[in-house]
Amino acid sequence: MTRQPVRLRPRRHRPLVRVASTATAVFTAAAILVGCGSKSSGAGTSSASASGSSTASSFPVTVTSASGKVTVKSRPQHIVSLSPTATEDLYAVGAGKQVVAVDSNSNYPAGAPVTSLSGVSPNVEAIVKYNPDLVVASQDSGGLVAGLRKLGVPVLIEPAATTVDGAYAQIDQIGQATGHTTQAAQTVAGMKSAIAATVKQAGARHANLSYYWELGANPYYSATSSTFVGQIASLFGLKNIADKADKASDGGYPQLSQEYILSAQPQLIFLTDNQSSDGAQSPAVVAARPGWSGIPAVKNKEIIALNDDVASRWGPRLPQLVAQISQAVEKAPSR
Repeated sequence: MTRQPVRLRPRRHRPLVRVASTATAVFTAAAILVGCGSKSSGAGTSSASASGSSTASSFPVTVTSASGKVTVKSRPQHIVSLSPTATEDLYAVGAGKQVVAVDSNSNYPAGAPVTSLSGVSPNVEAIVKYNPDLVVASQDSGGLVAGLRKLGVPVLIEPAATTVDGAYAQIDQIGQATGHTTQAAQTVAGMKSAIAATVKQAGARHANLSYYWELGANPYYSATSSTFVGQIASLFGLKNIADKADKASDGGYPQLSQEYILSAQPQLIFLTDNQSSDGAQSPAVVAARPGWSGIPAVKNKEIIALNDDVASRWGPRLPQLVAQISQAVEKAPSR
């Protein structure tokens, strides 16, 4: 689902939860990207255990993920991905040639074998037609794990990451399970390096800049600093206007009133609902909302339309999200 504890949307995998009409719907989606805000890694365990030396030729390998210990007996040649983020991870670690099918929401990278398979409502019979020797998904729904386990097919569940380290751990796990540990480590190292360089350039102390992260409008849903995306924004020391409105029952994704947002006067507005399928809330639409013209972010044209997919997944394109936030931070005037 792409809207990864990075807020996931049911459409592409709203891990980072993309819009929901009620708080309950939001939390359900979040449990699937864009990163709910718990302190766990979201990768089952932060480190995977492997039998053997974990090189490309050392199988069997056992990885401990959210679905428990998963043993892959030999290097998989027919991988099915039911998660847009997992699909990106697989290709990033060099396992793309082993992927035979991906779910209907996996729209990146180009050329991935997109099918009608669903990670939200998986059909075991449809999945086994691809003769998989490994299935990767973001959630165990519809008896997916039990159904495939009976057929001897290992299933690796990699849920919406809740921390950046959790996202890195998942890439490492996928590398181990597919025989690409070296490239997985290189991918993680590259992400860490790119993110560190970006944050260093923009600076990590911007508590004087407040922001509103919009997941959905009418009603307005946001993400607090405790969520995955909130932690990403916190790399720059930004002040999240949603934090004071959060309740224990919100799970880090509070519904905000328009009055609350207007009174908070955010200096930056990040939109993750700008695609037509997510609400088409462009900077122009936001600027035209009644009463919003007085918000600093609107007056200074600091409404940033993020790439909805990148902002709702927690995979190898995370540095792109960090870069978009960085550009806004560098451009924004201080109070």
